[in-house]
Amino acid sequence: MDAKDILAEAFGRLPELVHTAVHGLSPEQLRWQPAEGANSIGWLVWHLTRVQDDHVAEVMGAEQVYATGDWAARFGLKDASETGYGHDASQVAAVAPESAQVLEDYYAAVHERTVAYLAGLTEADLDRVVDERWDPPVTLGVRLVSVYDDDAQHAGQAAYVRGLL
Repeated sequence: MDAKDILAEAFGRLPELVHTAVHGLSPEQLRWQPAEGANSIGWLVWHLTRVQDDHVAEVMGAEQVYATGDWAARFGLKDASETGYGHDASQVAAVAPESAQVLEDYYAAVHERTVAYLAGLTEADLDRVVDERWDPPVTLGVRLVSVYDDDAQHAGQAAYVRGLL
């Protein structure tokens, strides 16, 4: 198994984690916060999907899935550039998915593009520097691992919050 296959395997596990966290929940349950200012399930899954969408689109040199439809409105938002980074409590609370299905649909669209992108990569592609603002500079392989890691952590957090419901 090569590195590309390992990445595909890792990303391939995320859809089930997203589904398990949100399936069957009402909009109110998706917005429920276990404590004032805490992240809701809806925000966590929206954010993990936004991170994957934003970062993969950037390395592909493509437009984000989020910008190609009415996704922002379906999450109760106006600004299609938001990803959740630096959100304060009021911004977290403002993310209001219309349904669990919209979270699954948005994630599925982003996941499909990510998996297709991974399938076209070579081992050499993973060594390409994609961000020189860091020391050492960030390679494509490191960026993809970072996206997966962030997504898996947030999916686990969403599952935990669901358990608190």
